[in-house]
Amino acid sequence: MQIELEKPITKTRFLEIRHRTEEICKSLKPEDVSLQPVEFVSPPKWHLAHTTWFFEQFVLSEYKKNYEVFHEKFAYYFNSYYNNVGDKVLRTNRGLMTRPTLGQVLDYRTYVNEQMSEFLSADISTEIENVVEIGLQHEQQHQELLFYDIKYIFGHQPSFPTLDYNITLKPENQSQEFIKIDEGLYDIGHKGEDFCWDNELGRHKVYLNDFEISNRLVTNSEYMEFIEAGGYKDFNLWHAEGWDWVQNHNIEAPMYWHKVNGKWMHYTLQGFKAIEDELPVNHITFYEAFAYAQWKQMRLPTEFEWEVSSEHFKHGQLWEWTNSAYLPYPNYAKADGALGEYNGKFMVNQMVLRGGSVATSPQHCRPTYRNFFHAELRWQFSGIRLAK
Repeated sequence: MQIELEKPITKTRFLEIRHRTEEICKSLKPEDVSLQPVEFVSPPKWHLAHTTWFFEQFVLSEYKKNYEVFHEKFAYYFNSYYNNVGDKVLRTNRGLMTRPTLGQVLDYRTYVNEQMSEFLSADISTEIENVVEIGLQHEQQHQELLFYDIKYIFGHQPSFPTLDYNITLKPENQSQEFIKIDEGLYDIGHKGEDFCWDNELGRHKVYLNDFEISNRLVTNSEYMEFIEAGGYKDFNLWHAEGWDWVQNHNIEAPMYWHKVNGKWMHYTLQGFKAIEDELPVNHITFYEAFAYAQWKQMRLPTEFEWEVSSEHFKHGQLWEWTNSAYLPYPNYAKADGALGEYNGKFMVNQMVLRGGSVATSPQHCRPTYRNFFHAELRWQFSGIRLAK
């Protein structure tokens, strides 16, 4: 990672970010927080504990003199994928842990917050500040994942609960225009001294042919036309793997869409509602984004086209699928040890998304930010921007 502090590492900033995680979860009930309905969803209680373990593992245990861990087993319970720091509960088994209780996890957060507050009140080295900054950035990523996971948990219950934390999409109601970008050699990757992840580094040049890119995202009403035209029934529009996914899972619409008495409805964190035509279509797989673009006789932009053109349109409503595989930039280098596991080992079988979403922390919506997911996933806040 390139680490230039977003703001000074202060106790106030640390606690503000930590508090937001708890605010997202404040309306959850104890019955909600241990549930893991599918493998890619983590229980909210696990997020609350894992983001706490990160600071205990990589800051307090490493740098605070005479630090005593809150519980000797919590490192095993709440490690995620850091093989360098020891064994862990399998991801598929996170939802089996009714213990530790929510109360114990909240006590854990309080304990680590107090220890970190004391630690940050003294002078700390640049090396330690860098690790704390990664921890804060990491926690903000998990705040977005919390929205995804809570929505999946709530959106697959018959009562369609609501979350007392407001994030909403806005209409994409401007007339569609296509922005022309000339062929040429362009610089790609993060520049400047502010924080970025290691996968944004290795600034390099790419040559792009002429292309055009939409000034807005695809809307619900436009996507309904695709459904009504038989888009989910025409194998010619799909990758072979995508068509298998449609057939094997009986897919007929985006995630959370339901047809009730002939009318399309969908689940939102504010409840079960009629679909609004001009909102951007959300919860789309790469397969669906590709098939829709094929139906429109267009395509998805590459991540490089997206980055070069991003200054010409608004983004940040939904993560936008690109037609680029998640691969390292030239001269990519990962950190030594456990923190080096953060991005590099996932550079296989995943596609890049750009732009941020309404669930993303504002500092994570920069044009060079590279999000990545497997092609079949759509519980994240994901949409479509067309190119040609």
